[in-house]
Amino acid sequence: MSKIVAITMGDPAGIGPEIIAKSLQSEIIKDIPAIVIGSADLLKKQLSMKLFDNVHINVINKVAEAKFTPGVMNVIDVPLADINTLKPGQIQSQAGDLAYHCIHKATELALNKEVGSIATAPLNKEALHAAGHMYPGHTELLAKLTNSKDVAMVLYTENLKVIHVTTHVSLRNFLDNLNTQRIETVIQIAHDFLKKVGYDNPRIAVAGVNPHAGEHGLFGDEEIKFVTPAIKNMQEKAIQVIGPCAPDTVFLQAHQGKFDMVVAMYHDQGHIPLKLLGFYDGVNIAAGLPFIRTSADHGTAFDIAWKGIAKPDSMIESIRLAAMLTK
Repeated sequence: MSKIVAITMGDPAGIGPEIIAKSLQSEIIKDIPAIVIGSADLLKKQLSMKLFDNVHINVINKVAEAKFTPGVMNVIDVPLADINTLKPGQIQSQAGDLAYHCIHKATELALNKEVGSIATAPLNKEALHAAGHMYPGHTELLAKLTNSKDVAMVLYTENLKVIHVTTHVSLRNFLDNLNTQRIETVIQIAHDFLKKVGYDNPRIAVAGVNPHAGEHGLFGDEEIKFVTPAIKNMQEKAIQVIGPCAPDTVFLQAHQGKFDMVVAMYHDQGHIPLKLLGFYDGVNIAAGLPFIRTSADHGTAFDIAWKGIAKPDSMIESIRLAAMLTK
């Protein structure tokens, strides 16, 4: 298994290029072999703008040409349509198209085992759609490119880990389509993921949908109809899972060590506690793919793009974790 991490640029109009360059200068990941997939000309432009420094950009055609020495950024070039018209901090189709093609190239390298894992910088979903790539986000795009049927988004910090039944859908859509099979699938993905990263007997808690987990149907019946049957079915498969738990307390209990992972029902239920407790060191992981994929757990930050003030902490952690979890 290759130990090389492929880092995708994300949306070039955002903070992705800057946080990648800053990350690769970090002492924390200095010994991790990594290549960048993105626009070499844009990186050179930002280097000339002094958004980062002390970097030699080494453009390579294939992974085997990479030189893993301090101060060298190995880049497989994915050119922009027109770098002169790219504007920082704006939604643009050429930026969404570049983000897509970076992911496509990284996936190809991972499936060919030329790299062992992928760490992705943030992309902008509106720009991705403007370019004609109609995916809700990284997880769904990677599932399509790898023909992976069962995937789920994990948010990962040292003290709190959350996996999601649904992510980028409306609450109306979530409620209309909630079903027992999907909850069972996500519990299984959570169990397999935790085993893969070193938990011998994972302890999983499942959050309810409604306030107080429905309180026996008083505040909603989704727990009775869907969640509880899924938990019982997975318990019969000898998976250590409990619930439905009150959503307003289960994340704190997990953070204090009672559970190894919480199954969140929808995007904000899982994201809000994770970002509150681990905004700078949280990492987004797509579980269920044939390789490890991590991501900085924040967006493109258009409001501070190309200003040289973006913090690379989450990107550093995502690269470190990608290398650590690759076996």
